[in-house]
Amino acid sequence: MVAAHAVAQSQLPMHLWYNRPAEYFEESLPIGNGKLGASIYGSPDDNILYLNDITLWTGKPVDPKLDEGASRWIPDIRKALFEEDYALADSLQLHVQGPNSQFYQPLGTLHIIDHNEGDTRYYRRQLSLDSAICTDSYQKGDRYFSREYFASAPDKLIAMRIRNRNGEGGINCSIVLTSQIPHSVKAMGNGQMVMTGHAIGDPRESIHFCSMLLATTDRRGRITSKDSTLTVQGATELTIYFVNETSFNGSLKHPVSEGAPYIENAEDDLWHTTNATYEQFRQKHIEDYRKYYGRTTLLLGDRKSSAADLLVPTDSLLKRYTDHGGDSRYLETLYFQYGRYLLISCSRTPNVPANLQGLWTRHVYSPWRGNYTVNINLEENYWPGEVANLSEMTLPLWGFMQSLAENGHHVAHNYYGIERGWCSSHNSDIWAMANPVGEKRESPEWSNWNLGGAWLTQNLWEHYRYTQDNDFLVNTAYPLMRGAAEFCLDWLIENPKHPGELITAPSTSPENEYKTPEGYHGTTCYGGTADLAIIRELLQNTLDASQIIGGNKSFAKKLKKTLAKLHPYTIGHEGDINEWYFDWDDWDIHHRHQSHLIGLYPGHQITLDRTPEIAAAARKSLEIKGDKTTGWSTGWRINLWARLHDAEMAYHIYQKLLTYVSPDDYKGSDRRRSGGTYPNLMDAHPPFQIDGNFGGTAGICEMLLQGTEKELTLLPALPQVWSEGKVTGLRARGGLTVDLSWKNGNVEASLTSMKKCKVKVMFGNLEKTVTLPANQVTKVNF
Repeated sequence: MVAAHAVAQSQLPMHLWYNRPAEYFEESLPIGNGKLGASIYGSPDDNILYLNDITLWTGKPVDPKLDEGASRWIPDIRKALFEEDYALADSLQLHVQGPNSQFYQPLGTLHIIDHNEGDTRYYRRQLSLDSAICTDSYQKGDRYFSREYFASAPDKLIAMRIRNRNGEGGINCSIVLTSQIPHSVKAMGNGQMVMTGHAIGDPRESIHFCSMLLATTDRRGRITSKDSTLTVQGATELTIYFVNETSFNGSLKHPVSEGAPYIENAEDDLWHTTNATYEQFRQKHIEDYRKYYGRTTLLLGDRKSSAADLLVPTDSLLKRYTDHGGDSRYLETLYFQYGRYLLISCSRTPNVPANLQGLWTRHVYSPWRGNYTVNINLEENYWPGEVANLSEMTLPLWGFMQSLAENGHHVAHNYYGIERGWCSSHNSDIWAMANPVGEKRESPEWSNWNLGGAWLTQNLWEHYRYTQDNDFLVNTAYPLMRGAAEFCLDWLIENPKHPGELITAPSTSPENEYKTPEGYHGTTCYGGTADLAIIRELLQNTLDASQIIGGNKSFAKKLKKTLAKLHPYTIGHEGDINEWYFDWDDWDIHHRHQSHLIGLYPGHQITLDRTPEIAAAARKSLEIKGDKTTGWSTGWRINLWARLHDAEMAYHIYQKLLTYVSPDDYKGSDRRRSGGTYPNLMDAHPPFQIDGNFGGTAGICEMLLQGTEKELTLLPALPQVWSEGKVTGLRARGGLTVDLSWKNGNVEASLTSMKKCKVKVMFGNLEKTVTLPANQVTKVNF
C-alpha cells in the first residue's frame, strides 16, 4: 500500500473539475464501489443522480438444451464454403444462431430538489481520483453550499453530505427516488425511503431489487414524508445513505425460485449505517480505495509545466488539447489514472465483470444491451488490470468465465456437435450465455463466431504470468484453458485445398466483411486469420501451462502437433497481413476491428525480433486502417503501435483517443461526433463504451514497459514529448514490479521481484542481465 502523501509527491493531484453542472450523461461524474454506481449531474436546483447496480439485468439462466440439434447445419455450411459458394454459406449460417443477450438495466434516479431561491454563483464540480470522492459547491442567494458523494466498497453504500457553509439552517429540499423500470416507492417518517421493483419482464422470471435510503440532519433540520418524497427543512447539514440489493444469486440460479434474499440484505446494509459516523465511513472508503489506486503513479514532463493545467476545467482542457495540437502532459496523465479509477469503481463484484458501460448507464435499454461483447470489448476491459497493478480487479472475470464454460459446454454440443470442452460467442450477459446470437436473422459477421471463450483465456494466462499464482493456474486457469483448447482441437478441420493443414470452417473475422475478386460482398469464409491467431495463442498458452503444472503428456503432444499444422499467416498484395484465407480486400479498408492482428497484441506470436516480416505486414495493415476510428478501436491501436516500438505513431493514436466528442444529445453549433473522449473523459465509441478508457490506460503502460518473464524492455515506445517523466508501480510478467524515471536520454529502473530470478533488461540498443533477489529493490541504470 502506498500512503496518500507518497501519491501526492509522485504526481500532481488528479482531479476532473468543471465550472457548471452536467446537462448530459456524458458530462456527469461517475462514482462506484464495484456493484453500486451513480452518475452525478450536480445541478443546484435539481441534482440528478442516475443509480446503477451491476447485477440488475433482464432475463434468467440459460436453458442448456437451447437449439439442441442446430449442429446439423455445420456440414452443409462447410460443403458450400469448399465449393466457394459464399452466398449460400452466409444464408445457411442463419440456422446456427440463437437468441440475443439480455439487457443491463438502470436501477433508479435520485432527485435532490432545492427549494431555496436566488441566483447561483461560484459553481464548481469535481471528481478526485486520488480519493474517489466527488464534490460540488456553489453560492445561492447569501448561502454557500457544499455537497460530497462517495461509493464505499467496504460498507456497500453510496453516501452524500450536503452542508450550508455560512450560517445555520438553509438546506431546504425534497428527496425523490424513482426508477425507469417497474417499481414502487414509499417514503416514511423516520427519514427512510424504500423502493422495490424488478427488471423489465415477467416478475416471476426476473431479477428483483430493494433500494433503501436514509436521510438524517443536524438538530435544526426537520424531515417529513409524503408518498414517495422526503422533504427537508431548515437543516445546516444533511446526510444521505443509499443501499441496494438484488435477487441475483449467480449466473446459473433462477432469480426468483433460487434468488438471494434481497430485501433482508438491503435491510442489513441500511442497519449498518447506524454503526458509524459519516466521517468514519468516508475514511474507511478512502483507505480501501487508495490501497489499490495508490500503487501506481505517473508524471509526464515536469510538475511545474503541468501544474497550470490544473486551473483549466477538464472539458475546456480536453477541447483545447483537441484543437491546439495535444499539448497537455497533465491531461494525458489524468486519462491514464482515470482508467484505473474506473476499473476499481466497476469491477469488484464476484462473478460479475465490468460490462460495456462499466456499470454506469441511464438507459432502460443500453446501447448494445449493455452486454458483454466478447469479440474484443470484454477482453479490452481487463487489459490494464495486470500491468497497471490492479490484479484484484480481474477477479470478477474468472468466476464469470467458469459459468461461461458450463453454458459453453452445452453450446459446443448443441450448435457445433462437439462433445469436449466449451466455447463462447460474440455476446454474453449476466447469465453467462455462450450461444451464437442473431436470432436466425442477423448478419453472420457478428452473430456466427464461436471463439470468444478461447480469446478470453488469454486474460487468464496473463494473470498467471503477472502474479505467478500457481494455485490460480492449477485450479482456475488451466481447467478453463484446457476446456477451450479441447473445443478448438475438435473444431479445427483439415483443409481440403491443402491436405495436412488445419483451418476453421465456417469462419468469420468479427464484424468485418470481405469482397471477392468476383465481386461477392460477404462475411462467412474458411481459415480466417483471426480464428487461427486466437487458436494459436490458446494452444501455445495451454501447452506452456501444462508443462508448468506437469499436465497430461499425451495432451501436450497433441497441442504441439496441432500448432505445427495450423494455416500460417500470409501477406497480401498490399504488403499487409491477409485477414482472410485468400488475398481478398476488406469491404471497408478502415474498419474499426483489427482482429487479424491479435497475434501482435494482446497476443505474442508476432514480434519485431522473431517474426520481422510478419511484423512489417502488421505495420502495413495499421497504415491502411489509418487513424480515424471509434474509441475502443483507438485504444487497441495504441497498444498495437507500441508493440511495434513505434513511439510517435503510438502517441499520435493516443492523441486521437483524446479527441473531444460532444455529448450524444447535444445539438449546438459546435457539435462534434467521432471516436474519442466525452467531456467527463469517458470513452466515445460513440455512444459511450468503457473499453476505450481501459485500452488507453493499457496503451500507456505498453509504451513505457514491455517484456516476458526473462526480458524487460524499458520505454520501448517513448515519444519525444515525454522526454522526461516518472512512473511507479507498473507490473511486469514474472511477478515483477517496476519503477522508472527518465530524463535527457537516461533511465533509472527500480525492479522488485516476488522470487529470485535472472532477467535481461533492455533500453534502446543497450542491455544488462541482472539477478534479482526476492522482495528487494534492485536498481538498473542506462
